[in-house]
Amino acid sequence: MWTIIQEKFKNHPAQEKVIRLLLERGFQINSKGRVVTGNIEIPHTQVANEIQVDRRVVDSTCETISKDDKLMQIFANVRTMPFLRDVAPLLGLGVIIITPDNAARKGLLGAVATAVSEHGITIRQAVSDDPFLTENPQLTIITEGKPGGKLVDSLTKIKGVKSVTVY
Repeated sequence: MWTIIQEKFKNHPAQEKVIRLLLERGFQINSKGRVVTGNIEIPHTQVANEIQVDRRVVDSTCETISKDDKLMQIFANVRTMPFLRDVAPLLGLGVIIITPDNAARKGLLGAVATAVSEHGITIRQAVSDDPFLTENPQLTIITEGKPGGKLVDSLTKIKGVKSVTVY
């Protein structure tokens, strides 16, 4: 997916900023070429202000997307999801943030999930940042209850784990 997008916008860095925001937030492009989340339309001026580009950059990015079948399939179907990281402590849930030494390394999520499971902790949510969209990607695990020190020790020993933050 990302190679298709990069190819289309490689000579348009401002439009690439729009694309990144759309994907990071899970915003869609509807059949009218408007930025939406579900049936709620988001004014292009607000999108432009968020990433400090001119509104016309957002307009032209959406127009380019709506004229391309592959891009339209992507941006008509991308979705947002509730990310529990910031509210987890309020809900009595634990948060584990893994910073990898190489986000492209295979098997990190599986190894972390196995370690968490072996310590008898239930995973409620796992969110991995896309290394193509995020400068410093992380893996965030939301757990039933707060993880203990033994689990943190286990996680730090996993190949590819640069750091572990728990709260």
